[in-house]
Amino acid sequence: MQQSNPFKDFLTWFGSTRAGAWTIINLGTRVDRWLIKFSDGRYNSTLAWPCLLLTTKGAKSGVQRTVALVYIKDGDNIALIASKGGNLKHPAWYLNLKANPEVEVFLDGNKNNYITSDADEEEYDRLWQKALETYSGYETYKSRAGDRRIPIVVLKPISS
Repeated sequence: MQQSNPFKDFLTWFGSTRAGAWTIINLGTRVDRWLIKFSDGRYNSTLAWPCLLLTTKGAKSGVQRTVALVYIKDGDNIALIASKGGNLKHPAWYLNLKANPEVEVFLDGNKNNYITSDADEEEYDRLWQKALETYSGYETYKSRAGDRRIPIVVLKPISS
């Protein structure tokens, strides 16, 4: 039986609220861009979930954009949940990678290049369950997102 972690339980609850989701999206990711980079991926602002830095090319601007995100490891692949806290619109990073699917990921002190695609139906259900095991707040985000189906993005490593 898994032991309860009061800090993680609080963060899960707080992150599931609208105010908590806003705080994570607008403040937490800014802190994490710095914290993850300078700790070689050892630390992020919550210490509760695995985080990486995703660098995309802006869909309209072409400018490099970096965001800190919770990730799910799936073999050699990585899965990202484009929830935006249950917002009715997709996150900007998701729109960026739809336009430019090649991305750079900083994870565990290493930078690697990946090609992205949306999870197919078979992958989606399996990865959604893995995502809920990582962060149960995604279920709240799903109900808050209305008619928007929260995308799951699969990142596959590009061979050097």
